[in-house]
Amino acid sequence: MRKVLFLPLFQMPSGHHQVADAVMDAIMERFSHVICQKIDCLSYWSKPLEQMISSIYMKWISVFPKQFEKFYYGHVYKKNDHTMDDFVVKKWPIIEYHMKKLIDAEQPDVIVCTHSFPSCVLSGLKEKGIIDLPIINVYTDFLVSDVWGKNGIELHCVPDQDTKAFLQNVHGVKESSIYVTGIPVHKAFLKRRIDHLMPEKHILIAGGNSGLGNVRKMLQQLPQNCTYMYYVLCGKNKKLYQELIKLNHPRIKAVSYVKSREKMNDLYEGADAIVTKAGGVTISEALHKRLPIFIHSSLPGQEQINIEYLKEKELLIPLNDAETFEQQLKNILENDVKRNRLIKRMDEYVDSLEVKVDRVLADHFKLYRYETSQNQF
Repeated sequence: MRKVLFLPLFQMPSGHHQVADAVMDAIMERFSHVICQKIDCLSYWSKPLEQMISSIYMKWISVFPKQFEKFYYGHVYKKNDHTMDDFVVKKWPIIEYHMKKLIDAEQPDVIVCTHSFPSCVLSGLKEKGIIDLPIINVYTDFLVSDVWGKNGIELHCVPDQDTKAFLQNVHGVKESSIYVTGIPVHKAFLKRRIDHLMPEKHILIAGGNSGLGNVRKMLQQLPQNCTYMYYVLCGKNKKLYQELIKLNHPRIKAVSYVKSREKMNDLYEGADAIVTKAGGVTISEALHKRLPIFIHSSLPGQEQINIEYLKEKELLIPLNDAETFEQQLKNILENDVKRNRLIKRMDEYVDSLEVKVDRVLADHFKLYRYETSQNQF
């Protein structure tokens, strides 16, 4: 019997949870007697504390984005000096104390971190000799922030070859400890989308699970006789959903929170492009589906870096105010040369991925002895 403990952060839906769920499902489908458990350490220690911190975090980003951006580049991802800024952890030993209590209570054999905060805390405990467990970082954006633990981390599952080189050259991580897995997505989204030959193109608009993003302003540009059909994922934003229903636009269809992965995959399959925020997981899903990606907005910090990096790699197109929203879509979707070049870049990215995270864990921690399926990785 083996136990793998997954540590995201916060209870609210996020890419950190989606990545953990994707890897957990892959392991549990393949291996019996391997227990996978996911715990948000903040709510484990105190639910009121988690609710307070997550609320402050979301309000900070939405109300004072410039202030958050300054904090992010000052402490979380310093562009010119990627040394660990550990003021949050080492000046608050109470956090390490509670993390040690969690580990003692749950008794995992392996710990997988899908958020930088628990990785940082565990790395500190490992360096001090307080714990002696294998720890794996699974990165959920196209960057490695300075907060992620580096020393004492056995394995790093990174989004691409450039991130692998960054860990080696900047942080001195051994090549043998780094695996290019991509940002894990659930198996429901791994199959490449087949282009449909319908005369009318469908565009999927996503704003994240909370319906965040500049969706309203963008949709207001659309005339009643616009060219494409738009399916808007409102997430849990009931206000946005009701506004779109009342708008009664013939080319806009509001979609409430999608819980089923099968339904979400159907939406991907029926779409000709996706317009979204720059979250790592949504982008990764779209890359696997070979779905042209247009970015309508980003949260300050990691999503901004995702855009800068992936634009340079020609894997997505940020929207701008110089042209109308729909015209910018047409510039790519109605131009076979530009569209095919974009899809080719996506092919190259997916082909560059070396291995899946569940395979890495199985190889390193002898999970094959618990194998129950005849399916191969």
